[in-house]
Amino acid sequence: MILPAQKELRAVLARFAQARIDHDVRPSGCTSRLLEDVTYTLCVMTGARTVEQALSTADRLLEQFAERTVTPMGAEALAA
Repeated sequence: MILPAQKELRAVLARFAQARIDHDVRPSGCTSRLLEDVTYTLCVMTGARTVEQALSTADRLLEQFAERTVTPMGAEALAA
């Protein structure tokens, strides 16, 4: 699987969350299609078959991104 960029993954997760809220609050054909589209995108982006798997994979990827950006503070960083 090609790993998605963190920025794009976060953007799709935000779109998914908004689509889910919109559909839950006022379900319509339009909100249903939007939710289906963004769910498909999230599944493709994470290589998952279900939205549950996609969200779980996205969580793991975001944890990996966070681990890569956290660097231990050395003595030179503390002195600055």
